[in-house]
Amino acid sequence: MNYIGSKYSLMDFLTETIRAVAGADTNKVFADLFAGTGVVGKTFKEKGYRVLSNDIQYYSYVLNKHLIENVPPLEVKILDKLNNLSGTEGFIYNNYCAGSGSGRNYFTDENGKKCDSIRIELERLKNCGEIDESQYYYLLASLINSIDKYANTASVYGAFLKQIKKSAAKEFKLELLPVIDGNKSGKAYNENISDLIKKISGDILYLDPPYNARQYCTNYHVLETIARYDSPELKGKTGLRDYSAQKSDFCSPKTVVAAFDDIIKNANFKYIFLSYNNEGLMPFETIRNTMQKYGKYEMFSTDYRRFKADTDENRNHKSDKTVEYLHCLIKK
Repeated sequence: MNYIGSKYSLMDFLTETIRAVAGADTNKVFADLFAGTGVVGKTFKEKGYRVLSNDIQYYSYVLNKHLIENVPPLEVKILDKLNNLSGTEGFIYNNYCAGSGSGRNYFTDENGKKCDSIRIELERLKNCGEIDESQYYYLLASLINSIDKYANTASVYGAFLKQIKKSAAKEFKLELLPVIDGNKSGKAYNENISDLIKKISGDILYLDPPYNARQYCTNYHVLETIARYDSPELKGKTGLRDYSAQKSDFCSPKTVVAAFDDIIKNANFKYIFLSYNNEGLMPFETIRNTMQKYGKYEMFSTDYRRFKADTDENRNHKSDKTVEYLHCLIKK
């Protein structure tokens, strides 16, 4: 997925730096507590770590429930059946497709109906016991990952395009995510990190919080609704669901520093790593001073290409690159 803040292109930098600081032994518990699409946790699972994954967004939890908890062999024999379902005028079509009269244009009518059909069928299959929990999350995560490729947006769901773009016009096809092999069983959570951090422990804690005021719950609200399929009340031109319970303290300059300090203070991990760039709400000095209170601090950095949706939204940035910092703490 083309996801804000994705560390896909930074994985070599992250893995090499974390290994240099925390050592090469993979017999450790690695926690990725702002997991997003799960690219970091998945990578460390592949390397043999036991991974704890968390995100307050439910669509992210679904992705990581599959990527982190599921292991081979895991088979589903109904992919063709799902792709051959006839379209249904369900919640997605009625609220996110222009043909329904909703005024919204997130998907073509056909793709919205097909998404509804598959989502409804997955719930039926789970409820009648034809698929187990592992298969359910495998298929639901694959649906979320697949449908995103057909979204008629400029990378995020804060707005939709007036005209259907080329990639969105293609016929939707459900494609399965990989099943990640790993030596140890992981665990995915769907909690506020400030609560979870007091209940878990491990060796390496990786933090990749939001950097600015843009809430992930508004940028990916359509995926949240597909994941939950809970028929929420939608508001406004873009059809936002209620997201009051998912607002992040890291998206407000009034709350971010205290939230960060609370996590570092309560973290029962020896090695703590924070990804943050030079344009984030927290100044570099604030991060350094906060982490230094709790142990030995050092920092690594690399240049990073800006998320491309920023250009689409005409944000008038001076540079197409940012500096990505990896702040490291060896806790006392």
